[in-house]
Amino acid sequence: MEVPRLGVKSKRCLQPTPHGFSFFFKVFPSQDPLDRADFNAVEYINTLFPTEQSLANIDEVVNKIRLKIRRLDDNIRTVVRGQTNVGQDGRQALEEAQKAIQQLFGKIKDIKDKAEKSEQMVKEITRDIKQLDHAKRHLTTSITTLNHLHMLAGGVDSLEAMTRRRQYGEVANLLQGVMNVLEHFHRYMGIPQIRQLSERVKAAQTELGQQILADFEEAFPSQGTKRPGGPSNVLRDACLIANILDPRIKQEIIKKFIKQHLSEYLVLFQENQDVAWLDKIDRRYAWIKRQLVDYEEKYGRMFPREWYMAERIAVEFCHITRTELAKIMRTRAKEIEVKLLLFAIQRTTNFEGFLAKRFSGCTLTDGTLKKPESPPASTNPFLEDEAAPEMEELAMEKGDSEQPKKPKAPDNPFHGIVSKCFEPHLYVYIESQDKNLGELIDRFVADFKAQGPPKPSMDEGGAVLPSCADLFVYYKKCMVQCSQLSTGEPMIALTTIFQKYLQEYAWKILSGNLPKTTSSSGGLTISSLLKEKEGSEVAKFTLEELCLICSILSTAEYCLATTQQLEEKLKEKVDVSLIERINLSGEMDTFSTVISSSIQLLVQDLDAACDPALTAMSKMQWQNVEHVGDQSPYVTSVILHIKQNVPIIRDNLASTRKYFTQFCIKFANSFIPKFITHLFKCKPISMVGAEQLLLDTHSLKMVLLDLPSIGSQVVRKAPASYTKIVVKGMTRAEMILKVVMAPHEPLVVFVDNYIKLLTDCNTETFQKILDMKGLKRSEQSSTLELFRQRLPTPPSGPEGSSSLSLLAPTPEQESSRIRKLEKLIKKRL
Repeated sequence: MEVPRLGVKSKRCLQPTPHGFSFFFKVFPSQDPLDRADFNAVEYINTLFPTEQSLANIDEVVNKIRLKIRRLDDNIRTVVRGQTNVGQDGRQALEEAQKAIQQLFGKIKDIKDKAEKSEQMVKEITRDIKQLDHAKRHLTTSITTLNHLHMLAGGVDSLEAMTRRRQYGEVANLLQGVMNVLEHFHRYMGIPQIRQLSERVKAAQTELGQQILADFEEAFPSQGTKRPGGPSNVLRDACLIANILDPRIKQEIIKKFIKQHLSEYLVLFQENQDVAWLDKIDRRYAWIKRQLVDYEEKYGRMFPREWYMAERIAVEFCHITRTELAKIMRTRAKEIEVKLLLFAIQRTTNFEGFLAKRFSGCTLTDGTLKKPESPPASTNPFLEDEAAPEMEELAMEKGDSEQPKKPKAPDNPFHGIVSKCFEPHLYVYIESQDKNLGELIDRFVADFKAQGPPKPSMDEGGAVLPSCADLFVYYKKCMVQCSQLSTGEPMIALTTIFQKYLQEYAWKILSGNLPKTTSSSGGLTISSLLKEKEGSEVAKFTLEELCLICSILSTAEYCLATTQQLEEKLKEKVDVSLIERINLSGEMDTFSTVISSSIQLLVQDLDAACDPALTAMSKMQWQNVEHVGDQSPYVTSVILHIKQNVPIIRDNLASTRKYFTQFCIKFANSFIPKFITHLFKCKPISMVGAEQLLLDTHSLKMVLLDLPSIGSQVVRKAPASYTKIVVKGMTRAEMILKVVMAPHEPLVVFVDNYIKLLTDCNTETFQKILDMKGLKRSEQSSTLELFRQRLPTPPSGPEGSSSLSLLAPTPEQESSRIRKLEKLIKKRL
């Protein structure tokens, strides 16, 4: 019988605990299953006796185990007996270790003592070597210093000797070397000999400076205009020395030479000379050009190139000329005319351009002139200001955009160096432009009266008046010309002139030529109310007048955009400190006013044309309508007027589409409230009459939605802002009629239906709807009371009251308006 393999569960005590033998197993690894840390007795027995037949040799296995146990017992006993002498052996080993440590410590101390002795010996050996190094360094410095001292002493002696003999060529090189050597002795100035040599060098420099100045004074005397035949090598070498000496020597040489060189100019162009006046200003510039050529031929090689003597002569000439011209113009200010002034300025600016091409301007001091700043990039139509004169003659809106732009010329550092003197007298130019612009505006007015309004055109999209382009072309020329003369106060004065005539153009040419209405919009409405016959004619603008209004509107829009660009360009031209004084917003507002007035006239004209039809609608007997048919005649009349006017306006405002959209929006905002007002006057209304009105309202709504593209071959989607206004307003009219069509009983349902459809908490509006339904006063009182009870609670505070007050006028206000209307009708009659 086979012993079950798992039947040894009760023998778990045979399993060894792995924790007790973990260290032992690490030190003495073994392959014996009995030595494993996870030894399992059951598995071990099942391994020895895997089958029932294997139990036959159980005795043999038991004997082997007992033998192994006896061996282990012998080993354990041997080990235990061997440990009885461990304590005594340990103490002996500790004593031996202590003795060994003491011996090691003694040897280390001996080594340390020997190392200190060796270090001391090394220091004694190297002490002499360090002293030798210091001595070598000091000796080298001493030799170098003595060598420099010898060079300095010899150089000073040679310098003094060469100075007395005026050997400037040798002195130039020697002086620079002596000064370089002298820099090495700054630390030794306390030594008398060194200080004495330094003083001798300074004395030699002073003597050289005085000697060179005397040589130049002899060669170029200050008195008289007679000059020697040419420069000498001595003076050329003297200039090289002046570069090394005190800068004041160089400045003095330059000053004396330039003064002597320009002395003839002061004599020839004295204030009392005929050639000094502005009409002969060319002779001044011709004289200096000859002098510059003469300088290059005679003295070009005498002065060093880095002195820029030719440029300095030209700059000094400019300063003198500016002073002399300013003096003579103050004396003869009454003789200055515009043509003469412009001639002198033109020749002067040409000369400044000549200087810019020939010289770099590096000799200009900070206090002389400021280099003009390059303006930022701009997209306005005045960018071609520097173009050729023939390009300036082209109209801004056509020619300028088609012409290739010239590259911007580099900045001229000499700009204004002479022409600044003309700035105090530019008032003559400004007054002349004021007079010319006044004459130009008068000519525009006369031409408009002579030629009459522009001819109607359905193709050009609303032509801009040609006088507008002419005005801004002239403005551009004036601005360019003035900016070449000055970028300071004269530009501000010219801007003021521009503002003046922009205003005059707006009022005399544009606003002054708008067609006049026989009466205001209110007057047209009153006159239509006084006419009993349906479809009565009212005063309307002719086709020519409509085209004129559109043309003026397009011109004002062009002026508005171009004025803004003109302002930007003026700010670019004027000095940075004066930019804030350039402001054309008032003129732009004026053109905006002209645009608004033009749109208002177009709206009033179409609105007045529709008034008779709306009056006819309010006078119809809507309670007698028996059946619903096609749209009513008044709707047809309104549509006819819209189809007559809107295509003309749209085609003539094709270039200014946004203002046509404004026209449509303003007409919708005017027509729809007026239509609702006349709708309330249709009373009483039967159910069939209300249905007919609802059909008419829907027809008008569709026409209004199609208003921007009515009569056009190209159908465009109306702007969202316009569509929103039409849908909101006409939907309210439809809701009013739906409330009228609803039965008034039961009252609660009727009132709730009104509040739901109209969301209108105004009692007066509800009263008007009751009148349209034809209810009696007794029925209206109970209905009004219920309406007041069913109203939602208004918000508390002043906001609620103010919002209610804005919904509709109070009865007192309404009666006051009626009384005013009656008085006005009586006055008209």
